[in-house]
Amino acid sequence: MGFPPRELRDLQLRVRTEQQTPEWKARYAVRSGVEGTVNEFAHGHGMRRCRYRGQSKVHLQHVLTAIAVNIERLSGLPPTEEAPQPRRPTAFQTYLDRHKIPRSKSWRTLGT
Repeated sequence: MGFPPRELRDLQLRVRTEQQTPEWKARYAVRSGVEGTVNEFAHGHGMRRCRYRGQSKVHLQHVLTAIAVNIERLSGLPPTEEAPQPRRPTAFQTYLDRHKIPRSKSWRTLGT
């Protein structure tokens, strides 16, 4: 276990007390909104990987995605997520169903 130098500890205390002020919270609320938008693009719309090569094509993809997100937000409708197609049952599951034997729960769903 170590202790930070006095200067670093004093800086931490000063910053933590500043974070409790209403002015700081108002500034952080703006940043929080921007961070949420960036997170939505990265995770919700796959912007970490681009479909195209070349800066101009990538830029066009980002602009068109931003337009689509804005239209989606303005429409007031929740984002649509298509449900994945269910997997076909395995031969063993078909055998169990045919003989009316109950399937055991998956190990992934145990405890939920």
